[in-house]
Amino acid sequence: MNMFNRTQLLAAAGFLMLAGTVTAQSFEVATVTSKVLERKTRLPGEFTSFQIVDLHARVNSYVEKVSVDIGSAVKEGDVLVTLSAPEMQAQVAEAEARVPAVEAQKVEAQAKLLAAESTYERIREASRTPGAVAANELVLAEKAVEAAKGVIGALDKSVAALRAAVAAQKELLGYLRVTAPFDGVVTQRWAHPGALAGPAAAGKALLRLEQQSRLRLLVAVPEAETGGIVRGAKVPFTLPAFPGETFTGAIARMPHNMDMKTRTMPVELDVVNPSGRLTPGMYPEVQWPFRRPRASMLVPPAAVVTTTERTFVVRVNDGKAEWVNVSKGSPTGDLVEVFGNLKEGDVVVKRATDEIRDGSAITVKR
Repeated sequence: MNMFNRTQLLAAAGFLMLAGTVTAQSFEVATVTSKVLERKTRLPGEFTSFQIVDLHARVNSYVEKVSVDIGSAVKEGDVLVTLSAPEMQAQVAEAEARVPAVEAQKVEAQAKLLAAESTYERIREASRTPGAVAANELVLAEKAVEAAKGVIGALDKSVAALRAAVAAQKELLGYLRVTAPFDGVVTQRWAHPGALAGPAAAGKALLRLEQQSRLRLLVAVPEAETGGIVRGAKVPFTLPAFPGETFTGAIARMPHNMDMKTRTMPVELDVVNPSGRLTPGMYPEVQWPFRRPRASMLVPPAAVVTTTERTFVVRVNDGKAEWVNVSKGSPTGDLVEVFGNLKEGDVVVKRATDEIRDGSAITVKR
């Protein structure tokens, strides 16, 4: 090899060494940390009554008296509406009158039974003397006793049936007094004296009663926030009607079913409302607690690179850049939550770009 070629080779080798030094760029890095995230998200809610019932008449009748009106607070068992049904009272009287008649028939049948038994005993005694009584007469007397007993048994069943009918009619009369099934407030009134009531009246209700001493607070929780729901947890909320005040409710019911349109889960909270200050239809702002079920990986926001094709961080691995695909979660302070193949203690470029190629040499800026 001549001198000229040797000089060219040495120059090329030096250039390659210089190029290798240049490509090993220096970057500021950050360490991946882990933390169980806890925060509160503001979500809208809506109050509904804990129990709501439309009260109907159970028998055909007329409204005689309405003892309450809209806004009336009632206790369980209070009479709210009194109905009138004269034909039902006549039916009860008729059923009651039939009972003594059947009982009189039973007394008469018992007397006939005693007579039949007496006749049977005399014939049986006489039959012990040969030839005194025909054998057929003894059989007829015995059958007469059995027939009398059968009549009494049938009358016993008739009396029981009549008494049951009387009890049923009287129970129907009890339906003429419409009472409150629970403590609550009357929120609607459709009944007025003289109006027709009952199943035949197109199913129209008399009153609407709502339990408001205890309310349901319905909150539509986004899908991303449902992982940390804890039954029984206390949740604060505020209301525009009471500025400066904070109320609380307890997480009570979760349907474990997502709304396909909104991708939310309707979670119910129980709210105690003894004073009645809170009313159904109010829209509170709920400070919904959020807690990840496991520790999250956290990096600086600038460490996450988003392109049209992917989202990633640049991890420093043995002096080389390694693209690690991630998805972004929630921000927390000056860091952001990421999900991907990362672990606590990993070193990533603090301000990454897609110009840092995957596999390129990289040094940590001191």
